[in-house]
Amino acid sequence: MSRLLRRDGALPVPARELIARSADGARIHVEVHGRDDAPAVVLSHGWTCSTHFWAAQVRDLAVDHRVVVYDQRGHGRSPAVGRGGYSTEALADDLEAVLAATLAPGEKAVVAGHSMGGMTIMAASRRAGLREHAAAVLLCSTGSSRLAAESLVVPGPAGAVRTGMTRAILRAKAPLGPVTPVSRRILKYATMGAGSAPDRVDACARIVHACPRGARAPWGHVLAELDLGAGVRELRVPTAVIAGTEDRMTPPVHARALAAALPDCLGLTELTGMGHMTPVEAPEAVTAKIRELVTGYLPAGDTGADAGTDGTAEKEEVA
Repeated sequence: MSRLLRRDGALPVPARELIARSADGARIHVEVHGRDDAPAVVLSHGWTCSTHFWAAQVRDLAVDHRVVVYDQRGHGRSPAVGRGGYSTEALADDLEAVLAATLAPGEKAVVAGHSMGGMTIMAASRRAGLREHAAAVLLCSTGSSRLAAESLVVPGPAGAVRTGMTRAILRAKAPLGPVTPVSRRILKYATMGAGSAPDRVDACARIVHACPRGARAPWGHVLAELDLGAGVRELRVPTAVIAGTEDRMTPPVHARALAAALPDCLGLTELTGMGHMTPVEAPEAVTAKIRELVTGYLPAGDTGADAGTDGTAEKEEVA
């Protein structure tokens, strides 16, 4: 097993926890790991996941970085919102709130997003908060549009039937139920490479099955109709892209399109044999890329020990 992963997939105890208030008043659960005087990294998870999805990266990076993780609205410990509260604009609002709550004015960070977390960054590309705080970006296993049309989760030729079935899966309201051997096999087929280790499949299954269907379905509606092409073209910070060659949910065609459209692309890394859950499937590769971005784009000494004191968050210090 990777030294970055524990069998229980648990996050380390954070240095502090807080609630960031989004533009519409939504409460976003945020955790800060590591020292306040260390270089900052902000991690945004994907659909049906939570802060626990980044456990491997937090465990490694928090030794010498300040690592900020948060639960997307309706996921993990961030409460669900009303019917109109799920949109790409809400994703951008929430990220801006997290950045304002955890970074000092003008402080820079490396911002990484997986799947819907990457879409969050694209949605926020024109926002003042992201432009103020993002020194570099990592887009991991994500896409900007045509998710249902390009998905390979449903077997068969491309076309209206496959696209319609994929949209139905994204929008499904049925409960996922407990994790079972059958559900693990389904999740592995849909989201992970064939060679993924059983403990990593189990970790992903437990995270995904914990996502409330009340958030899963409305976010699925957003993803089914996603169009963030304009956001990609406005993401004017150095940006690296990572994709798994066996990703069925956002196949490599998405990553290649991102690499071609980004104004300042640092290159595309395709991880052979990996699926959609690259931070869990290939934690060393993803963590190494984040470290590379920190080294290359965060000025030495650019920290903000007084971050989060501007009244945008309610601090809930860990006892």
